Amino acid sequence: MADQVFLVEDHPVVRRGLASLLTAEMDLGVCGGARTPAAALEKLPEAEPDLVLVDLSLEEGSGLELIKDVKTRWPEIPLLVVSMHDETLYALRALRAGAQGYVMKQRATEVLVDAVRHVLDGRIYVSTEIKEKLIENVHGHNALAKSPLESLSDRELQVFKRLGEGLKTSTIAEQLHLSPKTVYSYQSRIKDKLGIEGTPKLRQRAAIWVECCESDSTGAQA
Repeated sequence: MADQVFLVEDHPVVRRGLASLLTAEMDLGVCGGARTPAAALEKLPEAEPDLVLVDLSLEEGSGLELIKDVKTRWPEIPLLVVSMHDETLYALRALRAGAQGYVMKQRATEVLVDAVRHVLDGRIYVSTEIKEKLIENVHGHNALAKSPLESLSDRELQVFKRLGEGLKTSTIAEQLHLSPKTVYSYQSRIKDKLGIEGTPKLRQRAAIWVECCESDSTGAQA
């Protein structure tokens, strides 16, 4: 019987592309999908997947938070991240949250099936570069500390990304289910950690980062 994969992806075209890659294999199938974390948590019990494929940027929520929720409720279900976001910044965060692997969308056509089989076999799937960083971390050499953004917590990075997308504080608060006061607190912490003075400069720095991420992901279709 084919192993069943549940897809959590908010772009229908990408979701169909991922499904096509998987169902083309005799040993893999798709048992359902969702566009939001809430919908995923509702559908997972009935879908009974062997693996959950998760994007990090989702409607009405965060893929990282969804991974944590799934591992809390169903610790036996493995999760694999497929994302447009830079793996050097997000892969270790995803693994810490409970994922068993990380695939960049730009490479999904080439490596997705192999990654899914790795994770289903109980192994970790990441790029060679991330494997090297994991080894360095185990030996006490945190190579990722070279990036100032790595000092941000998962929640701070979520706020930073949304600031770069030009969202108002009230909108960010609504999306992350926080109070505006809490979002302002996160902004203050981010400014302290990145050595930035003033909210306008913070938004400018965030916008530049988001623009760079989007340009790096051009053509990132499954």
